[in-house]
Amino acid sequence: MNSGRYVLSQVLDLVDRKTLSRLVARYDAESRVRHFGCRQQFICMAFAQLTWREGLRDIATCLNAKAEALYHLGFCEPVAKSTLADANEQRDWRLWEDLAKNLMRKARTLYAGEDLGLELANTVYALDSTTIDLSLTLFPWADFRRTKAGIKMHTQVDLRGPIPTCIYITNARRHDVRWLDELAFEPGAFYVMDRGYMDFKRLNGIASAGAFFVTRAKDNLRFSRQRSRTTDFSVGVRSDQIGKPTLAKARAAFPALLRKVRYFDAETERELVFLTNHLEIPALTVALLYRLRWRIELFFRWIKGHLRIKHYYGTSPNAVKTQIWIAIAVYLMVAILHKQLSLPGTLHRTLQLLSVHPFEKAPLHELLTETEFKTPPVANSNQLLLLDL
Repeated sequence: MNSGRYVLSQVLDLVDRKTLSRLVARYDAESRVRHFGCRQQFICMAFAQLTWREGLRDIATCLNAKAEALYHLGFCEPVAKSTLADANEQRDWRLWEDLAKNLMRKARTLYAGEDLGLELANTVYALDSTTIDLSLTLFPWADFRRTKAGIKMHTQVDLRGPIPTCIYITNARRHDVRWLDELAFEPGAFYVMDRGYMDFKRLNGIASAGAFFVTRAKDNLRFSRQRSRTTDFSVGVRSDQIGKPTLAKARAAFPALLRKVRYFDAETERELVFLTNHLEIPALTVALLYRLRWRIELFFRWIKGHLRIKHYYGTSPNAVKTQIWIAIAVYLMVAILHKQLSLPGTLHRTLQLLSVHPFEKAPLHELLTETEFKTPPVANSNQLLLLDL
């Protein structure tokens, strides 16, 4: 990449201009727009995510302080707080959802060869949700409880990454299991989920699509064993049974055979019971698949901890969803860069370096691979090295 270009400009190359133009046309997002187009809006919001800006005024002030860089990024005039606010309020948030989905496809291609640590060639997805608390006064449309508001991000993550492949944003009151009605299941893939998704009718939908599920069984599950499989007690498997739900209603909802695996987790000293419709894979693999589900929790912690999705620059549903989808797009851009350039360290390290050097002119690979944090030499070896703390 060109050493004469700004780091931020090089990162933005990941957003294909033709793709963005096609999405702008699809949603008629630039009618009667003279200067501040969708690309300019995306640059402002992506910059805000990368550099952790506090609000619209902060975004505008920081960008306008770099007038030369702003010109080279395609801005014809300084960024106005009100113009950015209007764009976030009025331009259809689905444009940014579609852009993020385009980046999802790019990222999944790059991470397709990641090792899950299991002898399993199937795609493995984890399903879960995370709730983002909001002020009921500022976000009355997202009323959740008597004194608070909230939204929920229902998320499907490809665990070879982890890369989000589907995100559905709802009011926080919506129950997780209802999201299964919105998904198109991939034949041959595994779907790993906690017992909040335990609903036999919906699990049958996964099985009917030719896909497999692994989930925790509810404590009140009644199960009729038809036969038992050989178990290896040395790896923690206590029992491996094939049968059907006992209750008539549950059996009608899931008429096929079901497998129940009882496993003792030595690390947590807990016994866990799993259900799956895959009758052949080793029982230990069932338990290890469920353990991989925690990668989606790490994804939630990452985006909540390192991107701006808990503090919002606007209060309307459109502005909130715009900000969330652009935050997801930034996560994917960081993940793509990290993989394309074979960068050392973690995604967080890559994000940190991008956040402090957006207007530096340096090749991305050089900046992201050679930057080191060095402690300056001191005359007295007994002197406290504060930077080592």
